[in-house]
Amino acid sequence: MIKTISTEKKPIKLWLSDIDIDTLQQAKNLANLPFLFRHVAIMPDAHIGYGMPIGGVAATEDVIIPNAVGVDIGCGIATVRTSLSATLTPQLKSILRAIRQSVPLGFAHHKKPHPGGRMPEFGRGRTEKDLPIVAREYESGLLQLGTLGGGNHFIEIQLGDDGHVWIMIHSGSRNIGYRVAHHYNQLAANYNRTHGALVPEKWQLDYLRLDSETGLRYLQEMTYCVEFAAANRQAMMQQVTEIVGEIEPSATFAPILDVAHNYAARENHFGREVIVHRKGATRALAGGMGIIPGSQGSASYIVRGKGNPESFSSCSHGAGRRLGRKQAQRELDLKTEVARLEQQGILHAIRGRRDLEEAAGAYKDIAMVMGNQSDLIEIVTTLKPLAVVKG
Repeated sequence: MIKTISTEKKPIKLWLSDIDIDTLQQAKNLANLPFLFRHVAIMPDAHIGYGMPIGGVAATEDVIIPNAVGVDIGCGIATVRTSLSATLTPQLKSILRAIRQSVPLGFAHHKKPHPGGRMPEFGRGRTEKDLPIVAREYESGLLQLGTLGGGNHFIEIQLGDDGHVWIMIHSGSRNIGYRVAHHYNQLAANYNRTHGALVPEKWQLDYLRLDSETGLRYLQEMTYCVEFAAANRQAMMQQVTEIVGEIEPSATFAPILDVAHNYAARENHFGREVIVHRKGATRALAGGMGIIPGSQGSASYIVRGKGNPESFSSCSHGAGRRLGRKQAQRELDLKTEVARLEQQGILHAIRGRRDLEEAAGAYKDIAMVMGNQSDLIEIVTTLKPLAVVKG
């Protein structure tokens, strides 16, 4: 931990020293919530979000905050270690071409349900009545399963310092998660306005009580979207491993490692059951395995958690943005960013100024981010990018 700010109702614990004024103000808003538990934890990749900073961790008692989860519910990372080594490099262009032909990118969906994907079941006490938005979006979700999406989502082929080629996928719950998030944030805003406005509207941190039918329904629908996002990544990973296996028939694949970084969950911390909201943050239980991706021009990491209670057993979810999307398009130099990747021999996804929003220069120094959280995680494997497909 870098420092603690104690000027608000509850402390703010920071794992970075260069927090900008807008992100800090969002952290202060969280720290002044009447139902915040103990303190706010701000991870080293933190930057401004909608309501809550990306890279923020906040625990609450008796309430849940849709904007402290975000619109891409369950967004996260999946990775698989292959038996292949750097000798795969000559086949990378063929692999990327096949991925682009078989995995819908951006706003594209499948035209018929993906044969390798399985929607999460309604079981375990959940019915369509408990999940009204999910039920409404279920049929379209069948066509979204196994699709990447846009923005900062990616499929990356990497070489680990263990000598193995790895496959990494970053994606979320697609439109089904967005619909759930939007619906319940509107209900939270209505509830806050009609029940005393405990939270200022401008904070964008409207809440739902967990002893209400609406609050419990959001928790169930949000949990379903987390499961859908994991199933989405698994469907894409199956597709990519099949492509790699066709090009390199000798390849074998280790079990998938999958972690989410946008969700809320009931957990026990400091002797209390609370709702921990992680928005752009990864759970880092003692001994638990995690994934921290870099940008397409920097390393990613397989990590082992240390279970630090001060971060609610959490760590960063990536490098974190240094520049906003439009700011990156305005300020970054296209030739410089392309040269940065080509000098490293990375098959990249930067073709024009629009792509600069996801250039390496738009992100923080991942080495500094990792150094700032050495009390949260230990590095197990460092992964260098070889080739990337962007959404």
